[in-house]
Amino acid sequence: MSHSHAVLDIDDTEQQQQYSSDPTSDRYTDLYTNEYIAAFVKKWDALIDWEARALGEGTFFIDLLNEHKKKKILDVATGTGFHSVSLIEGGFDVTSSDGSATMLARAFENAKSRGHILKTNQADWRRLGESVHERFDAIVCLGNSFSHLHDEMDRRRALAEFYAALKPDGILIIDQRNYDYMLDSGFKTKHKYYYCGDKVSAEPVHLDKNLARFEYTFPGGDKYTLNQFPLRKNYFCQLIRESGFSTIQTFGDFEEKFIEEDSDFFIHVVKKQTE
Repeated sequence: MSHSHAVLDIDDTEQQQQYSSDPTSDRYTDLYTNEYIAAFVKKWDALIDWEARALGEGTFFIDLLNEHKKKKILDVATGTGFHSVSLIEGGFDVTSSDGSATMLARAFENAKSRGHILKTNQADWRRLGESVHERFDAIVCLGNSFSHLHDEMDRRRALAEFYAALKPDGILIIDQRNYDYMLDSGFKTKHKYYYCGDKVSAEPVHLDKNLARFEYTFPGGDKYTLNQFPLRKNYFCQLIRESGFSTIQTFGDFEEKFIEEDSDFFIHVVKKQTE
């Protein structure tokens, strides 16, 4: 990797996120392991609001995977488990993976409380093949998670690992925020689809072409931040194509026909070349 930072150990007892005073010096991929501290992860479900999110996206992913006749799914950004659980309940064979052990533990408990036992696997996307040895019909990478990769080589490596983990006719479903609008026109959100918790605010406190630092404010005043790389849509699609994927279909806020600047999120459905 091009940065010199060592991988940070995950520490469940850590109660404060560690940043330097200069946001631009915190642009490195491995920082995410220190961002998802236990205190933040405990509040993550209030940010997502499972019920509101389920209403917002409906059966979009279930319908999409059924339409493509995919059954064996790898969720590489499980987080606290929303999509893994909804896909299991939709009848899919799901393996749940995340780089954060704290997130995976929370996902496991969330699934258990709903009567499911997750098949979990802690894995860094850049080295996915070291811990995920099967091949899948589909990979889902949701929740704007790919933005955690700050280095282009990290992004290319992760996409290559996704490609390798898919069966020959497999598909990758990957999403992103509408960073183009954010960078060109300023931040706005419908607050309807992804971060649905109505008592939580999520807004950028630093935004430039290399860094979007989002601050999440919870009831009671607790604040946490995440550093993300603002992926422009055309750049991201180019990276995906250069990783060997053939076709890309993009949805705006779950709609096939959409006005680009009106969309909070883009969802890309990407096919692997048939070998």
